[in-house]
Amino acid sequence: MSQRHVPTTPTRAIPLAPRIRRFSPASFIGVGVSVAVVIVMAAMPYIVPIGSTRQLTDLFIFIVLATSWNLLAGYGGMVSIGQQAFIGVGAYSIVVLVGLAGFNQLLSIPLAAVVCGIIALPISYLAFRLVGGYFAIGTWVIAEVLRLITVRFKEVGAGSGYSVPPMADVDRDMRIAIGYWAALVIAVVVVVAVVALVRSRLGLALTAVRDEPVAAATSGVNVVSSQRIVFIISAAAAGAAGALIAVTTLTVQPNSIYSVNWTTYMIFMVVIGGIGSIEGPIIGAVLFWVFRELLADYGEVYLIGLGLIAVVMVLVAPNGIWGLITGRRRVHLFPVGYRLDLRLPGEARKTR
Repeated sequence: MSQRHVPTTPTRAIPLAPRIRRFSPASFIGVGVSVAVVIVMAAMPYIVPIGSTRQLTDLFIFIVLATSWNLLAGYGGMVSIGQQAFIGVGAYSIVVLVGLAGFNQLLSIPLAAVVCGIIALPISYLAFRLVGGYFAIGTWVIAEVLRLITVRFKEVGAGSGYSVPPMADVDRDMRIAIGYWAALVIAVVVVVAVVALVRSRLGLALTAVRDEPVAAATSGVNVVSSQRIVFIISAAAAGAAGALIAVTTLTVQPNSIYSVNWTTYMIFMVVIGGIGSIEGPIIGAVLFWVFRELLADYGEVYLIGLGLIAVVMVLVAPNGIWGLITGRRRVHLFPVGYRLDLRLPGEARKTR
């Protein structure tokens, strides 16, 4: 008796080893747009008036400050209100390197960042003995101590400040353009460095530490070492911002450069944009810069308006503007997340 042939429908094969992808369609677009924006920004000194170039320099400094504070609080879980300490140290490093030692201004900016990172190491052993609100207040006290130490040295102008000598044989317009390009490069380097850090094993450890330090410690994460590395990197980034402020303004005054207002600006930018993300601090920095430019004629009143906006955002959208945009979706404009790809190799090629 012959057997009947029963037709079978082909079944979809499931890959034995699903692939983990870093890039998503959103991150491909985000990286491409970011590169295009950086290229356009690099050409701005040839397009816009020199006064607008100086204002855009402040935008890049704000991006560096917001990104550094977000790394500390958003990923490291350390809320500091004393980051102005490293802004001041970075600025006065320029005073010493350029004004007293005669170093090149551009080469002094990374050196100032290194100095702040070195100083942050012993400070971390003192600050890390405090937790929670005590840590926040302790960092503010440390900043005040550094300011008081600075004003005792007459060589750097004591309490009256110091005027940084401009670049030799460089006219004013070119000096502003060079400061602009330096700020753009520092902003790009800081953002890329934070993306690389979040992508690394240290980034995963920081996420665990931020969410639940005790559980992270029991899982084998060295909580203190991870936070210390972040503290040092954040201090170096803030120091680079302080060095940029000194190079672009050519004036360093202790009461202003060590002012707690700098940390207030950082907190505002991160809270408005969205803490714990790469995109949020950039959005917050842009908005803060726009608000400052539009409301600068109203004096300090605009700070009250910014404070009210921050309070409303915390109540209505605690995840910031980036949280409102993405909602519950895990959207990253930079390749920092993970995606599980269950497609077969042939299907993956077809869909690209």
